[in-house]
Amino acid sequence: MTDQLAAVPASEPAPHGGPVTKTRVFFERHWQRRRPGRPTPDWVVSFIYRTWLLALLFKVVGSSWDMSWHFMWIRDDFAPPHLLNSVGTVMVCALVIIHTYTGMGCTRRSLRLMQAGTVTFLLAAPLDVLNHRISGLDLTAWSPTHAMLYIGTAVMILGAIDGWLSSSKPGRTRTLTLVALWAFLLETVYFANGQQEYGILALRAWERGEPGAEQSLLQFAADDLGRAVDREAVIHFALPIPDWVYPLWGIGVMALLLIAARAVVRVRWTATAVAGAYVAYRAAIWPLLVGAGFPPSTVPFYLVFVGLAVDLAFLLPAARSRAPIGAALVTALGFGALWTQAQLRPWLLGDVHTESAPPVDYWTLPVVLVGVGVLWLVLEPYATRLRADAPR
Repeated sequence: MTDQLAAVPASEPAPHGGPVTKTRVFFERHWQRRRPGRPTPDWVVSFIYRTWLLALLFKVVGSSWDMSWHFMWIRDDFAPPHLLNSVGTVMVCALVIIHTYTGMGCTRRSLRLMQAGTVTFLLAAPLDVLNHRISGLDLTAWSPTHAMLYIGTAVMILGAIDGWLSSSKPGRTRTLTLVALWAFLLETVYFANGQQEYGILALRAWERGEPGAEQSLLQFAADDLGRAVDREAVIHFALPIPDWVYPLWGIGVMALLLIAARAVVRVRWTATAVAGAYVAYRAAIWPLLVGAGFPPSTVPFYLVFVGLAVDLAFLLPAARSRAPIGAALVTALGFGALWTQAQLRPWLLGDVHTESAPPVDYWTLPVVLVGVGVLWLVLEPYATRLRADAPR
């Protein structure tokens, strides 16, 4: 069986009514067991993937709130952010079941990605709870069980990107939905870097004598080290990650993701739009969380310049020159914007003595330059071939 969808029937009109009506009509007309690649009416494709976007929005808002929550209170399995994220997870599970049973809106490849990602996430959730029971706070966002959660979510989103690309018709809606899905993927892959973005401000707040974390959380973190609540204990809680990780992940890995996004979407300024959408979301949710009394974070504005560097490289007429020139642009604009952001002071916080960016080891600059240049050569052709499989 080919991995390409059969021709989509255009004759079935969309039912009139809202989501409840469309759901009822879908199950009445199309709830039959089929293989992936089943011809799917346009309205069903649109309805399914709008629901994907809503589910991912629940997961993103829940995870953003969760990061801020954990810098304020001791972990709770049934904390509101976990419950909000779970709403999105339940919706994703329902969607994957529908894809699996009906074969609609997916290919074999996209369905396997959705299934693998969902199973990985569902396995990681109880393992993470167990890890917290054994390890206490499990302070870092980079722990193995947390990584499984991110990987599971990232793989399921890759499946949604592949499924939408394979089943949707060319046009503005396809492009905008692809940009949204890639922005959700960027948020998932980038998420662990939030440890340092919250951590640096948490440390400075403690040094000022105005900790954002509850005393019980600070004491719990100190007890993990067997010491009193002091600066070393707070650093162990807030900034346990080496300073070289932040730029390698935030500039190097994000550049590779944005290269793939631009190659798949094939629209100018896609990388800037994806990075900009994520940064705009972070900037919008920042006052909501801080206004609700949660600790602040730095916002990675420099990511917009990483996306801009990728898009500028794709303007080059010669494809062979994109990797070396693009890697140089990513390194120059990415590190330049990050350094500039670090020199500024967050006037919104009302404190000129705190930071606008986490600590950074700038010796990582040549590593990013070489790594992005080499991997670009592999990544762009592969992503371009994926796009070539899409209906035209």
